[in-house]
Amino acid sequence: MGAKDAFPASSKPSTVPPAHHVAEPHMNVVTPVADRDYVAISDHALIGNLRTAALISIDGSVESYCVPYFDSPSIFARILDKDKGGHFSVTPTVPFTTKQNYLPSSNVLQTKFLNEEGVVSVTDFLPRNPAASAHKPLLHWLIRRIEVIRGKMPIRVECAPAFNYAMNEHKTTISDDSSIAGLGNGSSKQQKALFESADLTLDLRYVAEAVIDNVAAPSVDLKLLDLTRKGHKGPSVSADLLLEEGQVVTFVLRTPPVNEEPQVDPTESHAKELGVSLEKLQRGASTLRDKSDPLLTKTLLRDLLEGTNTYWNTWIRRSTYNGSWKEAVHRSALALKLLIFEPTGAVVASPTFSLPEYIGGTRNWDYRASWIRDASFTLYALIRLGFTQEANAYMDFIFDRLKDRNPDGSLQIMYTIHGEKIFPELELTHLDGHKGSKPVRIGNGAIDHIQLDIYGELMDCIYLGQKFGRPLGYDTWVAVRELVDFVVEHRNDPDLSIWEVRNKKRHFTYSKIMLWVAIDRGLRLADKRSLPAPNRMKWLEARDDIYEQVMHKAWNAEKQFFGQSYDETHILDSAVLIMPLVFFSTASDPRFLSTLNAILKSPERGGLTANNLVYRYNTQESDDGVGGEEGTFCLCTLWCIEALTRAGEYNRELLPRAVRMFEDFLQYTNHVGLCTEEISPSGDGLGNAVQGFTHVTLISAAFNLSRTMKNI
Repeated sequence: MGAKDAFPASSKPSTVPPAHHVAEPHMNVVTPVADRDYVAISDHALIGNLRTAALISIDGSVESYCVPYFDSPSIFARILDKDKGGHFSVTPTVPFTTKQNYLPSSNVLQTKFLNEEGVVSVTDFLPRNPAASAHKPLLHWLIRRIEVIRGKMPIRVECAPAFNYAMNEHKTTISDDSSIAGLGNGSSKQQKALFESADLTLDLRYVAEAVIDNVAAPSVDLKLLDLTRKGHKGPSVSADLLLEEGQVVTFVLRTPPVNEEPQVDPTESHAKELGVSLEKLQRGASTLRDKSDPLLTKTLLRDLLEGTNTYWNTWIRRSTYNGSWKEAVHRSALALKLLIFEPTGAVVASPTFSLPEYIGGTRNWDYRASWIRDASFTLYALIRLGFTQEANAYMDFIFDRLKDRNPDGSLQIMYTIHGEKIFPELELTHLDGHKGSKPVRIGNGAIDHIQLDIYGELMDCIYLGQKFGRPLGYDTWVAVRELVDFVVEHRNDPDLSIWEVRNKKRHFTYSKIMLWVAIDRGLRLADKRSLPAPNRMKWLEARDDIYEQVMHKAWNAEKQFFGQSYDETHILDSAVLIMPLVFFSTASDPRFLSTLNAILKSPERGGLTANNLVYRYNTQESDDGVGGEEGTFCLCTLWCIEALTRAGEYNRELLPRAVRMFEDFLQYTNHVGLCTEEISPSGDGLGNAVQGFTHVTLISAAFNLSRTMKNI
């Protein structure tokens, strides 16, 4: 579909740089060039360790990585500035094709480079280990295993950190690394690189080995690399490898332990002097080292890989989902798990920041915080699949926030992953932005917005958690009912709602629906658990009042749809598709069906649907105070699918359309099954990736569509 087929069409000259590779006529062959350009947002996969996450491009570059936590400053941000953002690349120096996939039921990533002469496999992961693992505490390492599995191939490795969002200078030194000596790698020397900035120090180490008999371990020669001409503020490191079948080099980028004492690691000569095997001596030495700094060995690296893969396999096997589209649902669940910040139980909306909602546009936001809305929906999806442990952890996070409400009794719309209320928004003018999309923002000024819908999402999550998770204690119930009292008191206030408009408050229909949900779930909790609710009659009155308001003030009798707000009923907004999903109305209600049909029309006919994908609203009609353009919203598309599914329970003719829309949507997930926030008119992924909200609604849509189809 061309841009002319859907709003908003751009009349601006293109800001997209030329392609980063040369395509051969007969295949999608990448020809390496000196100045690599941007890779599309959707051409990335995600790895993580429940502390932070890294985006890996399809051509083997770490494009986004914040250390040590999701919301820490980046050390790699090439996706936001191709020259000076920082990267860690592993790429052939000869033309190649590339394939990328996750190991089955895992978040361990594998990238393959192929040509006529050879095949190289790069395995990337951030270590996670089974509970019984001896490798504790969690190692904050980024591990990249390079192995030639056929023929030969020359590989270029570049590690070019750009500390503190590419603002801080650093110094780099390459020195001998005695800790790897004696491994039989055939190398005349072993090196490591140390990167030191004002606030963070990293080191790059490696283990070279051979996994086939009669093949020598490869030699690795680290060299300083000067990228200052591209804007880097300190030396980088490179290595040119010519690897053949059976040769393996595993690079480890890590944060060295604070105040690390110099340690002499055992060598072959030490072992001979003591009359023991080197392996036994190394094991003994390892027990004396700081557990956060174990001796780097082939065995350790193999154990970390196998243990991490086992961790993910074991986790996803707990899923109770047995419906259709199981592969897509489980990939979404694995993606959502990557968004959980384990120390607090918080859930980030996305592990990336400032990726554009429209190439060249200004809608570039930082989502590395925990929105009550997004997190509540995330837990809803995970609970549906049987993952109650995560729900209990997030509930603990939220209940702690309930104890620290604002002076007026309200909650923040979001908190940092550490539970803080401050997440200042700044513009990084020195970064170019993805394909020239400026400004690059960190932090989010919406943290102090009034968005009243969050109480509905939260109460819905608490209610569902009570059905499948840990029961509420009395003190917590008192805090919850005080929250319902707050909703009742403020139900007639205007707000900025789910789309976080940045100009004026309005009486948004979506917010009113979710305020109704908040009160409704409070009433249900009190009834089902026989919990005391002194203001029960006020709750009932307020719930009914909101319902009547929506039916009278949000309904546009002339256009026959529910408008975006009481103030602007002529504007269509796909957020109202939430109505039957939260049981505000039935999907068979004539008013809702009429609204659904209006949304399903093409933009040219006044609707919001193009190519079976749904826009939030027409940005040319609705002044949201942001400006700029955007693509179709994946969240809204999936809400539409679920609304069609629920309506299809009463009108079977609608179910085939729901199935078609869902199957079409799955084609817009990327090569490893991950979703971005939006989709451009030409089908490219836009916005922050991976977007939790999208995977949440994918799970919900698949769950309900599969269940409905089964009951036909």
